[in-house]
Amino acid sequence: MKKIKKIGIILIILLAVALFFPTWTQDIKGDNSISILEQVKINGSSHELMIRGNDKNNPVIIVVHGGPGTPEIPYVDKYQDLLETDFTVVHYDQRASGKSYHFLEDYSNLSTDLLVEDLLAMTDYISERLGKNKIILMGHSAGTYIGIQAAHKAPEKYEAYIGIGQMGDTLESEIDSLTYVINQAQKDGNIDDVLYLQGITEQIKNGDTVTPRNYVMKYGGSARLIDDPGDNISVLLSSEYNLLDLIRYNYGMGFSQQKLLKEILENPLPNIVTKLEIPFYFVAGKYDFMTSSNAAKNYFDMIEADQKEFISFEQSAHYPQFEEKEKFYEWMSNTFIK
Repeated sequence: MKKIKKIGIILIILLAVALFFPTWTQDIKGDNSISILEQVKINGSSHELMIRGNDKNNPVIIVVHGGPGTPEIPYVDKYQDLLETDFTVVHYDQRASGKSYHFLEDYSNLSTDLLVEDLLAMTDYISERLGKNKIILMGHSAGTYIGIQAAHKAPEKYEAYIGIGQMGDTLESEIDSLTYVINQAQKDGNIDDVLYLQGITEQIKNGDTVTPRNYVMKYGGSARLIDDPGDNISVLLSSEYNLLDLIRYNYGMGFSQQKLLKEILENPLPNIVTKLEIPFYFVAGKYDFMTSSNAAKNYFDMIEADQKEFISFEQSAHYPQFEEKEKFYEWMSNTFIK
């Protein structure tokens, strides 16, 4: 009994350590470098913020993560080392997501409009803190739904908008995704998968749900050159998250998707933003079926702008900025470093 008691005490201690273990982002050497992980109060709610770059004088990028509710802070630094040489890169966990999920906070008013307001307030904070008149705004996946609306509402704050895995007509995108996974399942002879996906086809076509992401991931429509990022193990093993943060990550993701997915499905971007007053770029992986590159191209074609460009990454799926990070870094530097 004494041995069991000792083991129980040890397990409780280990659990407490894992829950509250200090978190940090890896240091970047250099007199003018910056590597910060901290909480800041933005628009009335505390947001987790990570800022990384070799030189604070470099152009600044604010990245809006996707999901809804799936922050990139726990894994992104392993992919953006090249980008940090020429840019200062800002990531933040959105309200009710990841380390920005606070169990005692009331999120009953969570909406995409509120997340857009948060982003605009975050932009003002970063512009003042880093001494920049304008910021490069980069959205990824569902973050493009928030990012492009911010660029539309306040073009004076931004140098340009970049949509990676850009959302377009959500129904068109989901049908593209469904068609892709059914075709791949048929090629692989996975009849059970085919029957299941065919069984939910009407729900997807009616806009009631999305193509299950585990099937898109299984058949290569999410990541091809890297493992799918953001799994629980990689999140927990990152220096930026501890066990409590992992719990918040999963709880916030479920909550955010429950609150926001229906709104996003019912209000596709082509009905909201059809003109931008700043240069914009869509970066699309050829094999992206999380947010269909075909739907993104159709949306790109309908947006009015003085300067726009659609860039296809031929080897990638939903994460071209990670899967082909050298090509992405080269394009970013050639486009924005004068």
